[in-house]
Amino acid sequence: MNNYPKFKICVSGAAETDMCGESAFGKAEELGKEIIKQDCVLVNGATTGFPYWAAKGAKSVDGIVVGISPAYCEKEHVEEYKLPIDYQNLIIYTGFGYSGRNLLLTRSADAVVVGCGRMGTISEFTIAFEDKKPIGILTGEWETDELLKEIIQKSHRAEEMKDKIVFSSDPKELISKVVELIKKEKTR
Repeated sequence: MNNYPKFKICVSGAAETDMCGESAFGKAEELGKEIIKQDCVLVNGATTGFPYWAAKGAKSVDGIVVGISPAYCEKEHVEEYKLPIDYQNLIIYTGFGYSGRNLLLTRSADAVVVGCGRMGTISEFTIAFEDKKPIGILTGEWETDELLKEIIQKSHRAEEMKDKIVFSSDPKELISKVVELIKKEKTR
């Protein structure tokens, strides 16, 4: 057993996944498994869709999953937001809605990994980008990765972030690269 804290990797992605394509859930599940296999903790928005499938993958290999909810309590989480509570070891209820949750979610992790997503995913990406966190972008049949590449290029800060953002279509490779980025960050 290691005597150091595990790295916390946030999985960001769409709760509504109609535009993600058929491979998105399988890739999300693989991503969740890899986070655990590489001795990390998965952090997500305690939501449906891409993050849900990542949590399912993590739990299938006995991993730890921490959800950060927009709701102020479990009842609101389930009844008002219509969000699941399964595949989570712990859910932290923020009461801050989605935008507040997104800030806490990204800031509570050592790195953020982005899959197929929509506006909330872009919000989480930009928070991580502004905070200069290590970021992994899972490429796939969805548009999110291409959109994020364009945002990075047009940010006028691509050069300053070039050593903090990695891309891959392979979840195992992506998580390996992200763990290396975290290790570099921790030794600075």
